[in-house]
Amino acid sequence: MGSDSRAGLTAAQRRKLATGKAVGKRTDTMMLLHIPESGRPTLVSLPRDSYVPIEGHGSGKLNAAYAFGGPKLLSKTVERVTGIRIDHYMEIGFGGFVGIVDAIGGVNICVKQDIKDPKAGIDLKKGCQDMDGGTALGYVRTRATGAIPDFERTQRQRQFFSAVVQKAASPGTLINPFTSVPLALSAADSVSVDPGTGLFDLLSVGLAMREGPLATAVPIGSLPTIGGQAVVKWDTQKALRLFEALAADKQVPKDVITK
Repeated sequence: MGSDSRAGLTAAQRRKLATGKAVGKRTDTMMLLHIPESGRPTLVSLPRDSYVPIEGHGSGKLNAAYAFGGPKLLSKTVERVTGIRIDHYMEIGFGGFVGIVDAIGGVNICVKQDIKDPKAGIDLKKGCQDMDGGTALGYVRTRATGAIPDFERTQRQRQFFSAVVQKAASPGTLINPFTSVPLALSAADSVSVDPGTGLFDLLSVGLAMREGPLATAVPIGSLPTIGGQAVVKWDTQKALRLFEALAADKQVPKDVITK
């Protein structure tokens, strides 16, 4: 889970990163990572506006579960709607995001189109390029592209996550102590995890992701307005098939994969 927490950022850093002045933290990104016994991992974006049942609060947007009950209720809600047990929980805020990217020396990202967004602090040209932490943060945050900006944004988030964990787990990063030591320290300080998760689990994620995951999103059925709010309703049948495949450690059916 990626939050929009500004914790640890100075006023100057907030201005530089164009993070605004919001206080507290909200869920900005939610992804479910399944690592199978063998084969490619699957990385699934969970739209924050997904309309789901939230225990004790009726139905509402998925990110409201975090607002109501933090990581515990969010994890419980995801388990309930997917039928999948959540083994580990990891959360990172803006400052931690920038720190980890910079600790591994940046990441190479291929940008599909020119993106200029003062609100996210970026002015990017189309093409593959190295990004430092601040630029990468703007890239995954921007809503300046696509007919449905949040869906475009989830694509960029999966693209970025895959790139950063693959580089973090690459031999050059792990072997070079001038890179791996700052990375480990940055991760330890910047990533909040559940009590049962340690650095070994974080390393295991990186190692499992080295070959590149299958990146997808929950299949969408409709985009209605409920109670005055625009929400996302899943395609129930396709979503069930996706999560049933993951729960059984089987290959995800091609017709439920969303780019």
